[in-house]
Amino acid sequence: MFGKKKSEGFKIIIVGCGKVGTTLVSQLTREGHDITIIDKDQSIVNDVTGTYDVMGVAGNGASFTVLQDAGISDADLLIAVTDSDELNLLCCTLAKQFGNLSAIARVRTPDYSKETNYLRQKLGLAMIINPELEAALEASAILALPNALEVNSFAHGQATLVKFRLPEDNDLVGRTIASIGSSLKSNITFCAIERKGEVYIPSGAFTLEADDVISYVSNRRNASNFLTEIGYKSNKVKDAMIIGGGKGAYYLAEQLISMGIKVKIIETDKARCEELSLLLPKAIIINGDGIDQELLKAEGIQSAESFIPLTGIDEVNVLLTLHAKNVSDAKVITKINKINYNEVLDKLDLGSVIYPKFITSEAIVAYVRARQNSGKSSNIETLYHMFDSRIEAIEFKVDAASAVTGVPLKDLKRKDDVLVAFINRKGRIIIPKGTDSIEKGDTVMIVTKNTGFTDIQDILA
Repeated sequence: MFGKKKSEGFKIIIVGCGKVGTTLVSQLTREGHDITIIDKDQSIVNDVTGTYDVMGVAGNGASFTVLQDAGISDADLLIAVTDSDELNLLCCTLAKQFGNLSAIARVRTPDYSKETNYLRQKLGLAMIINPELEAALEASAILALPNALEVNSFAHGQATLVKFRLPEDNDLVGRTIASIGSSLKSNITFCAIERKGEVYIPSGAFTLEADDVISYVSNRRNASNFLTEIGYKSNKVKDAMIIGGGKGAYYLAEQLISMGIKVKIIETDKARCEELSLLLPKAIIINGDGIDQELLKAEGIQSAESFIPLTGIDEVNVLLTLHAKNVSDAKVITKINKINYNEVLDKLDLGSVIYPKFITSEAIVAYVRARQNSGKSSNIETLYHMFDSRIEAIEFKVDAASAVTGVPLKDLKRKDDVLVAFINRKGRIIIPKGTDSIEKGDTVMIVTKNTGFTDIQDILA
C-alpha cells in the first residue's frame, strides 16, 4: 500500500487509472473522499499516489486478494473504469459479493450498452456509464443547435443549458441583462458569462460585450427560439463528416441518422469499414486516411455542414479541426481525451470541445454527492461543471419542506454567487422571478461559484 489515509468523506476504490480514473481521483479527492486506487501497472500507481493524497495497490482489480488489500471490507463505493468492459463488470460483481458497498462500471461496447438496464439490475450496480455514448449524445445535441458551443440537458430533457459566443455585431452588445430580459419573447435565464478569462454570474445590471461567452438555460423550445430571436440561424445541420470509425463514431452516427442527418464516416481499417457498413446501412462509409487533405477535399469537406474528427488521437483531432475551419464553414466538434492544455486549446478556436472523461466523472461525482446527502431535504439529479470547473450547475430534487421552500426568491437569503436558474414543477419549466418560490416536489437548477453543495439548503447564507 502507498500513500496516506484521510478520515473525511466516503471510502472509495477506483479500479483503473487511465484518463477517466485519474480524473476521478482528482475530483473526488477535492471533494474530501478517502480514495484507494488499483491498477495493474505499478508505475501508474506510483505516479498517481505521488501526485494525490491517496492510497494505491498494484494488481488485478478482479482479484479478491487485491480487493482485500485495497480495503474492500469497509469501502462505501467501488468504481471500475479499466479499458475492459468485462473486467469492469467482474470487478463490480466480486466487490458486491465481499463488501457492503455500491458499485459503478464503465461499459463502452455497443452490445452491452443496449442491455444497460438489464445488467445494472441483475448485477445490482448503482450505475453503468458509457462515456462514448454520452459524448455522442452531447455532440448530437450541439449539431441540432449548431450555433451553440455546448448544449446540456436538465430536468430529464425538459430544460436545456446552452453556451454560445456573442459576436460584435449582435444587438445584445452594450445592453444590460435586465433590459434584454424585458424585451425578449423567449423566456430564459442568463446563468454565467466568461469575459477575458474571468467568469461572472450576472445580475440584472450586467452589461454584455462583444466576444462574451454566454451560458443560458430555458425550456427546450426556447433554447432554439432565443438564438433565432437574436439573429442566429438555429436549424440543425443537414450532413456530418466523421473521421475515424471507433465506438464513438458509431454512437454519434446512430444518433445523427435517427435525427435525419446524412452521415459520412472515413476510416482507415477496411475490416472496420465493412463492419460499420452492416451496423449503419444508412451511412456512407469510406475506407481511407482521414488526415489525407486530398481525400477530404474529394469527399466534400469544403461543403460539409459539420465535421467531427474522432480519431482517438487528440493532436490529430485538433489539427483536423483547424484544417476544416480553414477550408470550410462547417460546424466543428473536437473531442479531447487526454491533453490538458486548456489555455492553449481555448486560443485555437476549436469550436465545440467535448471531454468524455469529464462527462463520466461529473455523473459519478453527482452520484457520490447524492449518497452523501441521503436523508436530507433534497437530492442531486444532475451535476455539470462549467467554464473549466469554476462554476457548477446542480439540479436538486426537493424531497421535503425546508428553509428554502415556500419563500419568495426575493426574500431568500442566499450565499453570494448563487443563482436559481429554473424550477421544474411537474414537467413545466419555470424561469423564476423574485415572487416565485421553491416548493416540495420541485427540481431546481442552481448555478454557483461555490463548490461542494450536496443539499438545496446549502444555497442559504
